[in-house]
Amino acid sequence: MTLPTKQWAQVVEKKGGTPIYKEIPVPTPGPDEILVKIRYTGVCHTDLHAMKGDWPLPLKLPLVGGHEGAGTVVAKGNLVTDEEFAIGDHAGIKWLNGSCMTCEFCRQAEFPLCPNAQLSGYTVDGTFQQYAIGKAALASKIPPNVALDAVAPILCAGLTVYKGLKESGARPGQTVAIVGAGGGLGSLAQQYAKAMGIRVIAIDGGDEKKAMCEKLGSEAYVDFIKSSDVVADVKAASPEGLGAHAVILLAVAEGPFQQAVGYVRSYGTIVAIGLPAGAFLKAPVFDTVVRMVNIRGSYVGNRQDGVEAIDFFARGLIHAPFKTASLKDLPKIFELMEQGKIAGRYVLDVPQ
Repeated sequence: MTLPTKQWAQVVEKKGGTPIYKEIPVPTPGPDEILVKIRYTGVCHTDLHAMKGDWPLPLKLPLVGGHEGAGTVVAKGNLVTDEEFAIGDHAGIKWLNGSCMTCEFCRQAEFPLCPNAQLSGYTVDGTFQQYAIGKAALASKIPPNVALDAVAPILCAGLTVYKGLKESGARPGQTVAIVGAGGGLGSLAQQYAKAMGIRVIAIDGGDEKKAMCEKLGSEAYVDFIKSSDVVADVKAASPEGLGAHAVILLAVAEGPFQQAVGYVRSYGTIVAIGLPAGAFLKAPVFDTVVRMVNIRGSYVGNRQDGVEAIDFFARGLIHAPFKTASLKDLPKIFELMEQGKIAGRYVLDVPQ
């Protein structure tokens, strides 16, 4: 296959700058890498943080963002076997693009904790382009019968919430409160919870998100815009009024992170996943101790978590609500995201 030397991409040239749609060179894969012709790529709130440089991580500039890219392998390095990826295989490029493979965390398969991890669309170029590079060891193989547009959000949003639910320890029949349930991650978290036999209390704002949450099977919806007491309303919606067994925090503002200890059940677990810039987790020490509340963070999953998250989707148990737009429309989508007007997920159609 003869590959082009130039491609179209959305490029952030300075921190806080709007992405510019322009031509850039097509990259060449290294010995342990694959080159994926991106067909679809999801848009995550992390991509907005990357554009702004919100986090205390080294930000590559200029930067091609994106980390939910699904497409076809068109080239690979000489160390990549056909068992890993063959030319023509469907592949996904995720947030975790590479790791050192030699530190203690990598030796224990906790690749996301590697201090030298490569992050798609933040420390290395991501998937808002026609051709993207990924380390073969950490890319995801996508079954050939799976729709590439629909699976794109699973590569980050799906994997992230699935890992968070595992970390919460919630068991079948127990109840999880999902904060930000009507967003891209939340809509998937509800479905994974349901597929795992876990009951859902959805927390978000607005009637459009309420309708979506109810359609996805949440047993209760607490609208933080209309509620005069979110803590009381969540507890009232929980079994016996004792609170949720687990809380999944997907919010992009700090306030909900402070509220959660008020409505989590004694001996329950609060899992922080959302990353509002500059935010802190705070909880009353007395209440946390005497009710034995667990508070923990959850990051993206490892390789096996990725396989499991995609398998749930491939078996038809997860249907990611998404809208399709063109790669050229990325700046407009970021504007809607900042305004909190996106229900579900946007997936970009990449020109071929």
